[in-house]
Amino acid sequence: MTTLARRQAASGPDKNGLTRDALTVLQPGFTGTTAPDWLLRRLDEGLASVGLFGRNITSPAQLAALTAQLRAERDDVLVAIDEEGGDVTRLEVHTGSSFPGNHALGAIDDVRLTRQVAHELGHRLRACGVNLNWAPSADVNSNPANPVIGVRSFGADPELVARHTAAYVTGLQTAGVAACTKHFPGHGDTSVDSHHALPRIDASRSVVLDRELSPFRAAIAAGTRAVMSAHILIPALDPDRPATLSHPVLTDLLRGELGYTGLIVTDGMEMQAIAGTYGIERGSVLAIAAGADAICVGGGLADDETVRRLRDALIKAVRTGELPEERLADAAERVRTLARWTATPPQESSAPRPADIGLLAARRAVETTCPADSAPFEPLREPPYVAAFTPVANFAVGNETPWGVAAELVRLLPGTRTGTFTGEAAALAALTEAGPSRIVAVVRDEHRHPWMSAALDTLLTARPDTIVVEMGVPQSPRRGAVHLATHGAARVCGRAAAEIIAGE
Repeated sequence: MTTLARRQAASGPDKNGLTRDALTVLQPGFTGTTAPDWLLRRLDEGLASVGLFGRNITSPAQLAALTAQLRAERDDVLVAIDEEGGDVTRLEVHTGSSFPGNHALGAIDDVRLTRQVAHELGHRLRACGVNLNWAPSADVNSNPANPVIGVRSFGADPELVARHTAAYVTGLQTAGVAACTKHFPGHGDTSVDSHHALPRIDASRSVVLDRELSPFRAAIAAGTRAVMSAHILIPALDPDRPATLSHPVLTDLLRGELGYTGLIVTDGMEMQAIAGTYGIERGSVLAIAAGADAICVGGGLADDETVRRLRDALIKAVRTGELPEERLADAAERVRTLARWTATPPQESSAPRPADIGLLAARRAVETTCPADSAPFEPLREPPYVAAFTPVANFAVGNETPWGVAAELVRLLPGTRTGTFTGEAAALAALTEAGPSRIVAVVRDEHRHPWMSAALDTLLTARPDTIVVEMGVPQSPRRGAVHLATHGAARVCGRAAAEIIAGE
């Protein structure tokens, strides 16, 4: 049976098969914690996927009720989420994640542990009715100035990233949740955030094939059910169009050279790398024509009008001959194929799942450094002052997720005070607020923020007994009476550092 015949069979007596296919390839979002009427109506008309974000979630019980509401309208709906663990969490957006992120797992470099963490995360997602996770990030963080990947990457070594990407995919999918490995062909060597503009990587083709693609080869070998494209321009692969819109990248490279047969999902089409250059309608048509199968939209544009605009753009492109109907039908069929896979019960092991695997991993990820000429670190017995030097969060992480060690130190050392500081006057303000209290300075990606590095220098000159907690990528010199590198800012990373400070 041809792809077009399968589409027609799936559509049954419905004469609007083209409309159904156009809706099937969309993965929209919405606002609110219950499904709006327009979304339920679109599911009845052919929409096959829904994307969830932090704004849609208040608790596991509420999320389970929401996904049940969606499945009451369409029982095979793909419910997707951007749940990386670590800094990027939607399940625990208001509290911080119970799991360390990729960079912490890469620092530990125990693939069995990575698989266990991903499996437990997948188990929690599946229990809430989520069956597609836009994770893991397989980007090799080769550019220290990268503003959007950082701790979302397992590291800067392609082989390390490859083995942990494969372990993560396996762990997630044995729990019955489809992995969506991202951001193909690799977002690690960028200095621009694609949420705001179009990044460009000027590496040679051989470097891209050896460095960026190694983790994706591993993910494909591990059976990843989906791959997410990146909104980045790599002239060595395609000098004209970003990867999401590139036939040479998605079809010739990913499908042809790498032999990938699963679902290709775009990154969010409302990101300025696409919306600000091609527009979301034109961009969506070009993406499907290039070889993408599903259009992710909804992080910023989350309404029925967006769905209608994209549906109509795809239909018009087919009718004018710009987009072959067979290509749209093939994309829709790949969405349905993934939906059928998610309906199969997972083949979970009967062995008990490790308790608190996220906290165990976070504890193992903390790297403690003391000055060579100092006495061993003595845990605090009195409540300190926690000075958090806070950068602007990137769009993927968001500002709504708490981070740091203050909350945990308040629990372990009652009376702990805290403040948040930024800019050139940060250190002097922190010293004033701290008074005589011992200071715990919390930083995040110090190497990327000159003001933060200067603030830490000033603080340590005045108060050399300051404890430094680095919760980003630890690439600056280790400083302070003791330096704790957590390799991420998840809630469990903060707890692991606080336990060391308080001697728990």
